[in-house]
Amino acid sequence: MEDALNVTYITFDGYVDMHKYKYIHFFIMFTVYILIICFNFTIVFIIWFNKNLHEPMYIFIAALLLNSVLFSTSIYPKLLMDFLSEQQIISYSACLFQFFLCYSLSGSEFLLLAAMAYDRYVSICKPLQYPTIMRKTNICILLVVAWILPAGQVAVPAILSVSMKLCNLTLNGIFCNNSIYSLHCVSSKARSVFGVVALVNIALLPLLFILFTYTRIFIISYRSGRKVRKKAAQTCLPHLLVLMSFSCFCAYDVTIVRLGSDFPKAARLIMTLQVILYHPLFNPIIYGLKMKEISKHLKMFCQFK
Repeated sequence: MEDALNVTYITFDGYVDMHKYKYIHFFIMFTVYILIICFNFTIVFIIWFNKNLHEPMYIFIAALLLNSVLFSTSIYPKLLMDFLSEQQIISYSACLFQFFLCYSLSGSEFLLLAAMAYDRYVSICKPLQYPTIMRKTNICILLVVAWILPAGQVAVPAILSVSMKLCNLTLNGIFCNNSIYSLHCVSSKARSVFGVVALVNIALLPLLFILFTYTRIFIISYRSGRKVRKKAAQTCLPHLLVLMSFSCFCAYDVTIVRLGSDFPKAARLIMTLQVILYHPLFNPIIYGLKMKEISKHLKMFCQFK
């Protein structure tokens, strides 16, 4: 639909009838959003204010948790408005911007996890070279690349979609993901190529690198002493749990678009809500409980409070 200013609006079709309980739904989602912010920033502040945690591994963890907050902020404010609105709509330009934020931040998560895997590999497999390789300058470069590279990659298909003609104004879902391609009258080969390149560069290659790196870590730690195996298990297990959780989210995002309208609306809503509720809360809980140093400072923080 279009208004007097010739702005095209997209309607979300992923919601079920929830008018009767909209304030309850709003309160639940608002509470979850506040918990996401509090949980993630608590760990970030603990890392920031404790100098003994100013090590590459913890810096990458803080960056990952900050990335989770940014990802949630790209979704939740609009989601909360939709729960209170009679119509769940968004302008096409705002939809593309949300698409850009979601996928660039998702790509950043993969690259940050790859940087963490490399940090663990150097620490466990090349301990003598660790201070030289993981210098402050190199850490800054990895962080900048982790946020800039996905943004540049995702920006291209988003920009190419701006001028494309729309034949459908109803989006299957509750936020703007890659199902926006179903809105266009014709598919664009250039956009498809850039989309595949972005997927390979910011998701597939980092994932393969992470799996290769942890395989090498486990092989070397298995051949080494018990102390090395214990260190590998303590520091790598949380990263692997987060990787599995996020990979499931990405697999669901791809699958739901392929299934399209064949997937029941209520089931799609429940699964999507689980994804945006579960993963941003999962990261700080895992790192808060499983990382020994963070857990220790978190207990001190709670006792102080």
